[in-house]
Amino acid sequence: MDMLYFGVNDGYLDSLVRGFKNGLLTKIDYQHLTQCDNLEDLKVHLQSSQGFQNLLANESQVDVPVIEERLREKMVGEFRYLRAHSCGELAVFLDFITYSYMIDNVVLLITGTINDRPLAELVNKCHPLGIFDQMEAVTIANSPSELYNAILVDTPLAEFFQESISEDEIPEMNPEIIRNVLFRTYLEKFHKFSESIGGNTADVMKDIIAFEADRRSFILTLNSFGTGLTREDKKKLYPKCGYLYPDGLDALAKAEEHDHIRMAADSRGCYRVLFDNSSDSFGNNSQNKTLEDKLYQVEAEKMALSFLVPFNYGVFYAWMKLKEQETRNIIWIAECIAQRQRGKIDSYIAVL
Repeated sequence: MDMLYFGVNDGYLDSLVRGFKNGLLTKIDYQHLTQCDNLEDLKVHLQSSQGFQNLLANESQVDVPVIEERLREKMVGEFRYLRAHSCGELAVFLDFITYSYMIDNVVLLITGTINDRPLAELVNKCHPLGIFDQMEAVTIANSPSELYNAILVDTPLAEFFQESISEDEIPEMNPEIIRNVLFRTYLEKFHKFSESIGGNTADVMKDIIAFEADRRSFILTLNSFGTGLTREDKKKLYPKCGYLYPDGLDALAKAEEHDHIRMAADSRGCYRVLFDNSSDSFGNNSQNKTLEDKLYQVEAEKMALSFLVPFNYGVFYAWMKLKEQETRNIIWIAECIAQRQRGKIDSYIAVL
């Protein structure tokens, strides 16, 4: 019955997002882009690819910031179309996707407030998908305390703050700590909501969110070296909805060097390949890839696999992640061309 109603309620948008996925750049497209001599050539090849025909048509001169802005506009426009035509659980699911961008935007505003920067100037730097209707009310805050109260009253992130951070903690907390606390709460709530949907969505998103939780735990641990974060501090920041929970997170909290992270990953065999430089899973230059690069590669593979499962909302999340990685790839190639660093041009993350 769920499959029947899925087609009735969400079949059009499901077909649409799967069509968007088919418009992602292929291996041959990337080969053409990496062979470009300048950004004008890249513009020509990009516009000859499916889905990018009119991307830079109105730009007489192109540079990397312009390319990045147009790519973002395209992704945001497509997502907003999906959200505008969604209803019920799918609409809430798509809203959950935007909450991650809202967290980044709010942390940007908090950082600006702590550093006495005018919030109105920072709004232009916010991600469009993280802009909420009450943003203007938030930007009139003159102190971290006022900003905290504005968030509680006027934004969809209110429940994340209420359950994670108190008003008194805001001025004392490092913005990156705030970001990690909010993402922990966000992922745990997203995981719970996906389970409530049930069916294939619950199965697909359980794996996706579990990986995202563990990815953030790995990166957080790696970035904590030399910062003075205690074992208990790190445990409070780890999302408790990943495959590493609980034993793997306990091991990560104790980590003081890279090898300790590898040993924690070994507690779950699915992550062993991240630390095996002899493996060819990440290409011939796997030894030159950072842990973050390898995590992005695994993420792209998981996102692509989610499209093999019918009748699930996970494809909307997966398409966004694949589109973000595609944008990073194009910008990386464009930067290498602009800065004449062709020796590094092939170090992008394969999407498909």
